Amino acid sequence: FVKANGTPEGQPETTMAVIKGRHDFSSPMFVPTYAIAGAGPHADKNPCWYHGSPERGWDIVRKTFFPLHDVCGEYVNLQLSGTPYGTVDIVSFALSDLDAKRLFKHYKALAFSGWNSATEKQYDVLVDYVKLGGIEILPEEIKIESVADALPIKEDSAIDSRLDYRWIDLRSEKNQLIFRMQTEMTAAMRSFLLERGFLEFHSPKIIGAASESGSEVFRLDYFDGNAYLAQSPQFYKQMAMAAGFERVFECAPVFRAEKSYTRKHATEFTGFDLEFSYIDSFRDVMSFEEDLLIDMISHVAAKYGDDIKRLYGIDVIVPKKPFPVMSVADIYREIEQRYGYTVPDSEKGDLTTDAEHLTYRLAQDLFGHEFMFVTDFSGDKRPFYHMRDEHGVPQGFDLIWRGTEITSGSQREHRYAQLCANAAEKGLGEDVKFYTEFFRYGCPPHGGFGLGVDRLTMLFLDISIKEAEFVFRGPDRLNP
Repeated sequence: FVKANGTPEGQPETTMAVIKGRHDFSSPMFVPTYAIAGAGPHADKNPCWYHGSPERGWDIVRKTFFPLHDVCGEYVNLQLSGTPYGTVDIVSFALSDLDAKRLFKHYKALAFSGWNSATEKQYDVLVDYVKLGGIEILPEEIKIESVADALPIKEDSAIDSRLDYRWIDLRSEKNQLIFRMQTEMTAAMRSFLLERGFLEFHSPKIIGAASESGSEVFRLDYFDGNAYLAQSPQFYKQMAMAAGFERVFECAPVFRAEKSYTRKHATEFTGFDLEFSYIDSFRDVMSFEEDLLIDMISHVAAKYGDDIKRLYGIDVIVPKKPFPVMSVADIYREIEQRYGYTVPDSEKGDLTTDAEHLTYRLAQDLFGHEFMFVTDFSGDKRPFYHMRDEHGVPQGFDLIWRGTEITSGSQREHRYAQLCANAAEKGLGEDVKFYTEFFRYGCPPHGGFGLGVDRLTMLFLDISIKEAEFVFRGPDRLNP
């Protein structure tokens, strides 16, 4: 309209165009119409406000405004004041070639303020047309809050280009759902644990020794010596057990110096870790994780299951207990017989990436389940703090979901002499002496596990880790 008719002399181009028309967008007869809107002299005094990005503003306008001609004739005759054109009638006109992108490319960022114009008498009629509770917004003021350049990315731009402008990439409904769902996911797990007597604690991320092994850690200059970024809160979860806390959890950053460029690896991610005392076996830990995940997925499904299906095409399936359990050896035997997958014997102490993927297929074929616990790993493939049985088999597990490891857990070695021997076997005796001291004065049997929040998010929505993190960190990315 402005392009076709120009603006009054000396007036800025701030006239607002709002979408009108029937909500049946699938109809080939639908032609959008637009109206100039300003302050209505007959408006009620119940304010409605919108303040935000143009993309979200357009979405609210599209969902809120209804075809005036089909609702109430008097609206057509409302006179509006305060527009760049002075006092005018509401004008409806067809502009089939004007869409949201062109509109906001022209008008930049807008802020809308208006009044509730739905009277009690009209409410029953309006609610059939308006999705936001029978309210129409008639702006009384339009103010340019900031001027935006042309957007440097599109929705279908390459992921690395989108990450360069992550704050723009995140403006879409689809991308914001990632973090709404992630919020519900962590809140549900936190509530589950708090209800069962767990304490939330916060462990240091600058530590004096590598928490898992001597590799894959970030080394820092620390005054006159060296320090490391923590690979996990493992040492401090167990320190809490020795301190008598009995049940603890933490949701915090984790750092891994892995030069991996896969869809599931990051150098910094958010870990959700827990530990609890007085267990009889690592299977107690597995059972607890089943309950935690079933509860969490139930909450996510109830709140966002429909949105995830609509925007990502993914069904959120709440698993049933018990989760299937197989040893590493049994999995390799089955996937070789069923799918022809083989690896050298030297690799059969742990699951390869391809074996993880096939484990998902195996879980579905054998058990009709999305999850699979994997046990009986080789001792040289597990950390030194995992308890071992009389045959040297680590008393731990991995949990595979949709073909990807989401958990590593175990019963921990709480006996001081045995723990020191395990550390020495890995060549870590002096490096972890501060840690082994936690057990010198007695510690109850305990176990725990860790979950990657970002990896869980990735698997919920079938996206890459780059999209699942608010801001991704990898070997070649430190910005934004």
